[in-house]
Amino acid sequence: MADRTYGISDLASEFDVTTRTIRFYEEKGLLNPLRDGQTRIYSAADRIKLKLILRGKRLGLSLEDSKSIIEMYHPEHDNSPQLIKLIDKIRERRRLLKEQLKQQLQDLQDMIYELDQAENRCQDALNEINKTNH
Repeated sequence: MADRTYGISDLASEFDVTTRTIRFYEEKGLLNPLRDGQTRIYSAADRIKLKLILRGKRLGLSLEDSKSIIEMYHPEHDNSPQLIKLIDKIRERRRLLKEQLKQQLQDLQDMIYELDQAENRCQDALNEINKTNH
């Protein structure tokens, strides 16, 4: 029985991406469909790669990171190195996100403080105006 194949529109629809996105991943060497004239024919392995690329994107991995991790996969071998690399990338991404969120929280707290100060100055000025008018 032959492996199932997919057209570019099939994959685009299944994963809710544009055909342009899939062609971009192909240009970057992440996907390598067969060709029948101008028609791209994607294998089950290409479908899995696309799924992994999109998962990596959701995790915030670069395309280069996703590509190197995907290329490490060999079904007939122990994939511990691949899993270790993925865990390292996940931990690195988590650390960076925590740093970014910490900075964003500080920026928001600073903004709230500045808004409070501006409001207090305006209220003080308004109170002074009201005193002199009465």
